[in-house]
Amino acid sequence: MSLRAIVLTAGLGTRLAPITRYVAKPAVPMAGKALIERVLEWLHREGILDVVLNLHHLPESITSVVGDGGAFEMRVRYSWEPVILGSAGGPKQALTLWPGLTGPYLIVNGDTLTDVSLTPLVEAHRASGARVTMAVVPNTRPDHYNGIRVDANHRVTGFVAKGHTDQTWHFVGVQVVNADVFDGLPAATPAETVAGVYRDLVRTEPGAVHAWTVEAPFLDVGTPADYIAAVLHTAGTDMFVVEGTSIVDSSAVLTRCVVWDGASVGAGAMLTDCVVLTGAQVPAGTVAAGNVFERAKK
Repeated sequence: MSLRAIVLTAGLGTRLAPITRYVAKPAVPMAGKALIERVLEWLHREGILDVVLNLHHLPESITSVVGDGGAFEMRVRYSWEPVILGSAGGPKQALTLWPGLTGPYLIVNGDTLTDVSLTPLVEAHRASGARVTMAVVPNTRPDHYNGIRVDANHRVTGFVAKGHTDQTWHFVGVQVVNADVFDGLPAATPAETVAGVYRDLVRTEPGAVHAWTVEAPFLDVGTPADYIAAVLHTAGTDMFVVEGTSIVDSSAVLTRCVVWDGASVGAGAMLTDCVVLTGAQVPAGTVAAGNVFERAKK
């Protein structure tokens, strides 16, 4: 596939704090690889070879992993945002790295993990005449996720906030967008897609935004609990994941935990639903649930 992709990696990841005090959300370890590595590997499998990542928060935690993309057999460039430009303003600026682009391209969230098959999505976009096509799955957690209303012809008719009770669809962070969708936005100005550009398109150009139903896993790392669940799913376990050279005493009991490289867990510790960050030392005998253990402050 000859399409290009913008991967959104600039966000602050505030819901994932304190983890995101140390690395940007796309750089969190996910069972032996950073999340952004897994995103890029999926894009490469789908034939995407030219990618732009936007950057703002702790950019070196991303660039040190990705570099120029050579390790992924891709070309990767970066769009720096001194001020976060949002889900529409970010792509608007990133597109300046592809002058003269006329065809559609992909926008992918860099803080979620999926393996959507892109060819059917792109084909559906081109066949429909839509200006935007969003990959969606049934919204099984309307208490947790915003929803998308879609008619029988796959046209998006509205967006609703989480907490709704109607049957809606959930956006999995993968979309095909025509080159001109963000033309009307001023340069270097924050702007959003769903809460701005797409909402207006749905109102003024019925059929401009489509949804394409996919059957693919969707792993969110929005909160520490989401992150733990995503890592365990990726590793194929329901117990715990210990990254790299971390030391976990054989008498410690870990349940649904993630231990980062360079951490240690002492004898007799009993941890449930915890994340132990690089440099953290969990003392012997510690009993904790739902904690994020940080390295000791100097």
